[in-house]
Amino acid sequence: MSTPPFLTLPACASSTRLRTARGEFAALHAVPQARPATALALLVPGFTGSKEDFIALLEPLAEDGYEVVAIDQRGQYETGGPENVDAYALEELGLDLLAVTAELRERAAGRPLHLVAHSFGGYVARVAALRASGPALPWASLTLMSTGPAALDDSETERAKLLLAALPVMTLEEIWRAMQEMDAASGASVQLSAEIADFLHRRWLANVPAALTAMAQQLISEPDRVDELAGLSLPKLVLSGERDYAWPVELQAQMALRLSAEHIVIPGAGHSPNAERPASTALSLSAFWSNVS
Repeated sequence: MSTPPFLTLPACASSTRLRTARGEFAALHAVPQARPATALALLVPGFTGSKEDFIALLEPLAEDGYEVVAIDQRGQYETGGPENVDAYALEELGLDLLAVTAELRERAAGRPLHLVAHSFGGYVARVAALRASGPALPWASLTLMSTGPAALDDSETERAKLLLAALPVMTLEEIWRAMQEMDAASGASVQLSAEIADFLHRRWLANVPAALTAMAQQLISEPDRVDELAGLSLPKLVLSGERDYAWPVELQAQMALRLSAEHIVIPGAGHSPNAERPASTALSLSAFWSNVS
């Protein structure tokens, strides 16, 4: 899961709830302080993530003149949702994203709207884009960040299968403790501040178990739909870290070629460039959006 480097919102940002035709979504909203926004960016988190994964991007993107909205998807952290696995089918999440997009397009008042999707969020963005395909797509560009063409890499598939086996018989608290023990035993534990560690724990417990189930199932079964996405007339960017435990960086580079998209590698970053190297990530996004505009 992504680990935000801090939790205090910058002066340009606030917490809000977006009302859409598909319900309310918890969001972080940032606006430029010294000039009107030239465009708007919608940021979509991945599996077990939340809007806070993008917290370190808010200020640098706002300083570059962008209004920014980062959301919790249905079933994540502060958005919530029903205890029904079918409610989190990929098509349903895609419809949610289209509803959020429709609301933001009204606010954008003709300004470009750029879509950025991290990890599992890339699946959601892809299905939404394919559903919205037509002469006028609702976004000015699509950035796929640390996501892959199809199901997870083998090692992460096994981890997802373990979670799927645990969800029907263990509480989220019990699963959290088991994950912490596994990380400690494998040497993967990272020393975190008490504030960040508490946030990660609270965020995990706030997940809707049905959403975790549906998303994990999708992560191990998603087909390759890159060629379909390549057929859409939409500027695309593939952005990754130097390493990635979910989808090998080489696979993401191949996906970029198939999409006729640039592949930007963020030095020093892993699966979450947005949280691990936010300054470089924001700079790369701004440069891409400027070229698109």
